[in-house]
Amino acid sequence: MENTLSKKAVESVAGFHDMGYNCAESVFLTFREYVAPEMSEDMVRLATPFGAGLGRAGCMCGALSGATMILGAARGRINDKMPKDPPYELSHEFHDKFKSKFGATCCRSLMKHKFGSGEQKDKCHKIITESAGLLMDFLIDKGIVKR
Repeated sequence: MENTLSKKAVESVAGFHDMGYNCAESVFLTFREYVAPEMSEDMVRLATPFGAGLGRAGCMCGALSGATMILGAARGRINDKMPKDPPYELSHEFHDKFKSKFGATCCRSLMKHKFGSGEQKDKCHKIITESAGLLMDFLIDKGIVKR
């Protein structure tokens, strides 16, 4: 984490998670205000099924899913004439950073503890908060968020 905004994002995502939002919801709610403040907070419902690796299916980590939604909100297409490659490349690059930091992107691979256990909750919280710092640094590096 290289800056104050990253620290604020970590605190915010931890707060949302502590309130009971899932991993994807927590990331979405934290970063919505930075990249798409015009989006209603009610849009968080789009993130709900992505929590716990697609609703406990164990697929892509919910924190990574939430981050990917934020990248789409920042640089996604608004019509079919816009090129797909720039947002694809952006999400691919962040995916690789996430994988490099945590060793995997799949919730099943990241979570070796039983879902709902204290160990799982602690590990998930750690991944969510560290992901928030990673995402903020990435957004700043890409010029999406200004310091």
